[in-house]
Amino acid sequence: MFDIWKQIKGQRFAPVYLIYGTEPYLINETKQLLIEHSLNEDELDFNLASYDLEETPIETALEDAETLPFMGERRLILLQNPVFLTAEKPKSKVEHNVAKLEAYLKEPSPYSIVVFSGAYEKLDERKKITKQLKKTAAIVEAKKLGENELKTWIRERAALNGVQIDEEAVELMLALAGTNLFMLTSEIDKISLYADDEKRIDQKMVEKLVARSLEQNIFALVDKIVHRKIDEALRIFYDLLKQNEEPIKILAVITGQFRLIYQVKELARKGYGQNQMAGQLKIHPFRVKLAAGQAQLFDDQELSAIMSQLADADYQMKTGGMNKTMLIEMFLFKLSALK
Repeated sequence: MFDIWKQIKGQRFAPVYLIYGTEPYLINETKQLLIEHSLNEDELDFNLASYDLEETPIETALEDAETLPFMGERRLILLQNPVFLTAEKPKSKVEHNVAKLEAYLKEPSPYSIVVFSGAYEKLDERKKITKQLKKTAAIVEAKKLGENELKTWIRERAALNGVQIDEEAVELMLALAGTNLFMLTSEIDKISLYADDEKRIDQKMVEKLVARSLEQNIFALVDKIVHRKIDEALRIFYDLLKQNEEPIKILAVITGQFRLIYQVKELARKGYGQNQMAGQLKIHPFRVKLAAGQAQLFDDQELSAIMSQLADADYQMKTGGMNKTMLIEMFLFKLSALK
């Protein structure tokens, strides 16, 4: 993928691209790079065209691709939702002349870049047109990245910005910013500017500069709790209140994290691996890894007591039984007293 991006930035273009998968960032970023590097700004109105293939027949789009560019070297044709490459049933009644596409792929226009993109987990490899397109096109498989792939992503994104990132900083970046590629990219690009003089991102820079989401702050809060660091946990909680986060929302995310710890502990007892747990719980494997580490610090009796306390605090908040801030403070103090 990064090789294809480097080629695009170097203005070495393939005549046809195929971008598919369930990671929207990779799809959007590849298309944006093609727009930025294949056309000048004053050419966009004339030489950029976009078609939704759930609304437009493929032959209409290909006619555009075979049209000479106006005041420029090339045309860029973006074709979204090529459902005929999958086993899915079309949502619309648009009929596509696939034979026209087969003929085009044998001899693509030398002055056009045609880009097929779709949020499909997989294509129908049994279809002749799918086989032909995958053989002809430059392919970007926009799949969700695993933990090791995310670490590679962070390192390579930093390298694209001309900086190196320490391994400890990579680990901390994932823990603080999460696994969302839009957020990770934003944070890496921001820190790369800060590190421009040294050309190196270290752990201290990440700790200082990465913006925490509510969920990541809650994870840090829970992490302090499980290690019985009540003063630091309260400090994070009060910082969240200063950021105008509602106590009921904070409690909901704390509850979600402890529910995850409980679920991971149960699945581990049944012999599930981390990837199996991620599939069962429909979350990223990295979150399972973090929760598994926390689960080791609680026995079953403690987790049952914690879930009961959280349920009671939730009830008290929703019925107005006690001050909301005080309810979370009481929960933290009770939790710190366990063991």
